[in-house]
Amino acid sequence: MPESNRRDFLRTATMTVTGSLAAASASAAETKDGSATPEPTFRDHLLRCLGGPWPEPGPLEARVLKTEQKDGYRLEWVNYLAEPEDRIPAILLVPDGVSDKSPAPGICLWHEHAGRWNVGKIEPAGLGGDPMHYTGVALAKLGYVVLCPDALAFGERRDATGKLDGPAFERFEFLRYVVAGKCMAWKNILDMRRAVDYIVSRPEVVGEKLGCYGHSMGSTHTWLVGPWEPRLKCLVGNCCLPTYKAIHRTHLLHCFPNFIPGIYQYGDTPDIAGLIAPRPLHLNIGETDGGSPIEEVREGIETIAKAYAKQNASDRFTAFIEPDTGHVLSPAMWDLTKAFFAKHLA
Repeated sequence: MPESNRRDFLRTATMTVTGSLAAASASAAETKDGSATPEPTFRDHLLRCLGGPWPEPGPLEARVLKTEQKDGYRLEWVNYLAEPEDRIPAILLVPDGVSDKSPAPGICLWHEHAGRWNVGKIEPAGLGGDPMHYTGVALAKLGYVVLCPDALAFGERRDATGKLDGPAFERFEFLRYVVAGKCMAWKNILDMRRAVDYIVSRPEVVGEKLGCYGHSMGSTHTWLVGPWEPRLKCLVGNCCLPTYKAIHRTHLLHCFPNFIPGIYQYGDTPDIAGLIAPRPLHLNIGETDGGSPIEEVREGIETIAKAYAKQNASDRFTAFIEPDTGHVLSPAMWDLTKAFFAKHLA
């Protein structure tokens, strides 16, 4: 079935199933004064498909477990509560000279996937993985306070029972949330919002100057959390804008945070990123990156640009497609990232 027909079928099937229910409850879709309620927006549909509103945040109960001085910055191993009985381990990088008396802008840094469930936060913190992605260290040396948390199923958040290995435990957690009427993206967003809660609680951080960066799955996390976290004043995603259209066309298996049940009848992933407008957003893409097929990426960039134009914020969205480049953080991509943060977090 052609993609357009498939999408029309899904939309029609949903309308058929829900049509009689909607008609039966039409009177309930009125305000107290008798006027009709507004039609749900894409944002409304997205929240419902993710799994509904997040719980009210409780106390962080933050702990600093240990510190280590490095060349130009210090590392702090910390953790804080995402939900009751669910602590998020993270590493905070604080530049030398930054303190409560001389605070600095902060950046939340979402790590990549890469099928390395044992790595997680330690890679951007410069303690393992690929040196290409020691981005937390690079940003700390530029004067930013950087928080690198573990995503669910990575690093210290793997199966505590030891029964399931990395891929099996990630799949288990995805399915656990699905049967609860939510999805992995819902949990990731909750956890990222708690990361923001933590970093703004630090006296070394200027809370009004906060950004985020992510590569690969971390880029997905960037445009997932962006619509729901206004405290993030600017956002950079590197090498990940897979669309459902491209995923279906190329039979692409992608990481679980990209999949939001039911959302494709209302829009695609660029529509999610467009909800970040009017706050500044920059995306880097490799032209030959197989995880983000370029034909649909170009269409997606146009979709995001239109969303920014509607907010009279065209100058706040930028995208860079590097020719003959794959799934990497190239020097050109990193230069643009640094310049973006320097511009918007100054």
